[in-house]
Amino acid sequence: MERTLVFVKPDGVQRRLVGKIVTRFEERGLKLRGVKMMRVTRELAETHYAEHKGKPFYNGLVSFVTRGPIVAVCLEGPKAISVARAMMGKTFCYDAAPGTIRGDFGVSNQYNLIHGSDSPESAAREIELYFKPHELMDYDMPDQGWMATE
Repeated sequence: MERTLVFVKPDGVQRRLVGKIVTRFEERGLKLRGVKMMRVTRELAETHYAEHKGKPFYNGLVSFVTRGPIVAVCLEGPKAISVARAMMGKTFCYDAAPGTIRGDFGVSNQYNLIHGSDSPESAAREIELYFKPHELMDYDMPDQGWMATE
């Protein structure tokens, strides 16, 4: 099973979309391992987005994600990273297809509602940034036998 980190960004939280977004992942069969509402500190944002430091959009990205609370979610399931990213849609909301989170709820190319890990390495690093080991729950899902296996 693969794990990934997604978080609903401040615009999604303030637009009251958290429940709708998390429900989509659950309905797709991904397992919630951890859920946390929090404020991203500048230090955490700079660590999270370190690979983008020096790029023209870096300061705006850090400013945006620290502007209000986020809801961080650790998801688990077969191909969780690629499944979650496909569900999110293209980065810029106006380019995102209908049926994706950004395509259905996005209203701006500047504010794109959600972040998702883009690789197993990023997922491992990001999950560790946002969750302590004891905050990730393991449990059985009664419908697990009906879900896809890797």
